[in-house]
Amino acid sequence: MKRTLLTASVAAATSLASQHVHADEDPVIVMGEVRVNAARSAGPLVSNRILTSVDVLGADKVEDKNVMNSWELIGQLPGIQLTETRMGAESGKATFRAFNGEGYINGIKVLIDGIPSNVNSGNQRFIDMVFPLEVDYIEVVRGTNDPRYGLHNIGGNINFGTRQGGNYLDGRFTYGSFDTREVQLAMGREANGFAQNYFVAKQDSDEYRGSGSDKYSLGAKWFLSSADNSLRGGLVLRAYRHEAGEPGFLTADELRADRRQSPAKNANDASDRDMQHASAHLDWQINPNTFWSNKLYFNSYDDDRRVSFTSNPAGHAPRQRRLWNEDQIGFLSTLTWRMDDRFTFEAGANTERQDNRYRRYRFTYALPTDFSRPAFTQNDEDYDFNNVGTYVQAIFKPFEALRIVPGFRVDRFTGSNRNGLTGISAGLQDTGWIEQPKLSMVYSPTQNLSVYANWGRTFQVLTGSGAPAYLMPGQTAFQPSINTGKELGVKFKPGARTDVRLAVWRQDATDEVANMPATGTTVGLGETRREGLDLQVSTRLTERLQLWAAHSLQKAEVVKAFSASGESLAGKEVFSTPRHISNAGVEYRASSSWRFGLQGRAQGNYYIDNANSQGKYGGFVLFDANVRYQLSPRTSIDFQVKNLADRKYEYVWYDNFFWPAAQAQASFSPGTGRAAYLSLNVKL
Repeated sequence: MKRTLLTASVAAATSLASQHVHADEDPVIVMGEVRVNAARSAGPLVSNRILTSVDVLGADKVEDKNVMNSWELIGQLPGIQLTETRMGAESGKATFRAFNGEGYINGIKVLIDGIPSNVNSGNQRFIDMVFPLEVDYIEVVRGTNDPRYGLHNIGGNINFGTRQGGNYLDGRFTYGSFDTREVQLAMGREANGFAQNYFVAKQDSDEYRGSGSDKYSLGAKWFLSSADNSLRGGLVLRAYRHEAGEPGFLTADELRADRRQSPAKNANDASDRDMQHASAHLDWQINPNTFWSNKLYFNSYDDDRRVSFTSNPAGHAPRQRRLWNEDQIGFLSTLTWRMDDRFTFEAGANTERQDNRYRRYRFTYALPTDFSRPAFTQNDEDYDFNNVGTYVQAIFKPFEALRIVPGFRVDRFTGSNRNGLTGISAGLQDTGWIEQPKLSMVYSPTQNLSVYANWGRTFQVLTGSGAPAYLMPGQTAFQPSINTGKELGVKFKPGARTDVRLAVWRQDATDEVANMPATGTTVGLGETRREGLDLQVSTRLTERLQLWAAHSLQKAEVVKAFSASGESLAGKEVFSTPRHISNAGVEYRASSSWRFGLQGRAQGNYYIDNANSQGKYGGFVLFDANVRYQLSPRTSIDFQVKNLADRKYEYVWYDNFFWPAAQAQASFSPGTGRAAYLSLNVKL
């Protein structure tokens, strides 16, 4: 493992675009190598200096991975739950700290180059715009003590850092199972203070169940620096399109009969998704001690999803067309002042304005569903959602071995919606200013030992297109859910080439809500508690052999709440949350030409309903293997096999929406079986 640190250097453009060697005092775990660009001690504060539970995945652990969707890359890191829905463009998401990926409680903030990149509901769809070859690093920040972000930052955040500057021309060409074809091309040119980066990717696949997928992504960056590098400005553009069929969820009987089938009801199911991004960056090193960073951004998301949930002919609910149109305009500004070696101060502010529309149509029973004639329109809503937030934090070092980081953040939300069916307008719930104090400490008595603790508060507010996020006068409001988290951990080096980190954590929430904007479903979970233990070990036994392993125990349960029938849910586990998540890997470099790897990933079963009465599902143990051969200094080939043992596993949810109550049942989306991919890598 090469130890590296996210630094501010030229992060003028992307906040965390450059890296240098991690100080031993930092309780940060880095897997792989992070590309290094002209590092310097100036710039904004970076995560390892202000936070205490951080993992970084380097470019070499990302760029050669074959994945259908980039959120899958995060599964290499400890404690990450991957929810693999595999329904066309609605493919899944990555979560952690016992927040599940069902879509009801979207507790993880996503950023791309430091730009907020969640859709209104908190889902992670903008991740799909980024392909592996464009990624410099992936950073995961766990817990409640990061004051930089507010909305959706309940359990932590994920930042995808993409390539910035440099001179390179890289290509990757892949063919594999299910007639999967993929091309990725990345180019960078930098000279005389002007940096250009370009990226293009195209992926086509029949997919495991034959539903088909066709996507492309385009990206470009231009950045210009002053002669003394004190001023840097730039522009980033991205465009993405994805057309995919949806194979549909299976009943237990259908799964047993043929797990690769797509039922007749789903023959016309499909999703079409378009996303765009534009951002302008301006950073100024005002003097050696003061740095000012600014980002203005625009995100656009358009989605047309046609989906049939069951073959049950009763009612119109199971057959739907959902259309989302979301535009986000935002601005972030951060000022960093390094007073001296003992004290650093940072203040930041952000605003985001969303202009959104949601339409949902119902269709009559047909096999397959006829999406040309809707039976009726259920939703037609225009809604805006606005956020203003600001924060302050400081690093205080009373002596060399101790670092204390207090912080404070406030957020406020406003907005309104208009129902196109009724003509009635309503305002967003007024939550007032939501206060979020934070505190972190790191004590490093030696270079080989760091003991850390953190405490902080985050929040959940309701999003979506209508009630209960937007309420008419007199309607019952949901208060913001306040999450209070605490963590205690230790990182140490039992040997020169070994890193170990052990942490225990707890996160308590008030008034938590399971909220699904797509279906208009809102269920109050009341008081909840999430807690767990994380253990990570990474060691390089020799120059050629590296091993790593992680095991996370976790539990999410309801402390105080009642079901719709009045039954107490106290002591019940929050649905779709496994009790353990594990991963491990080994890499052996047999020579300068040959490299072999084996990775394993596992998670436990989970309950699928609030009452914990429908049984447990979803557990798995999976292994992936890879071999790389270096043909020349600039050309290599690699062969990867995913799900090496061809284990059967599936994503499972409780379908009590579209079946009559007496017939409600588990619905299954089978995981991908064994798959093999051959790739040619070229670096010019």
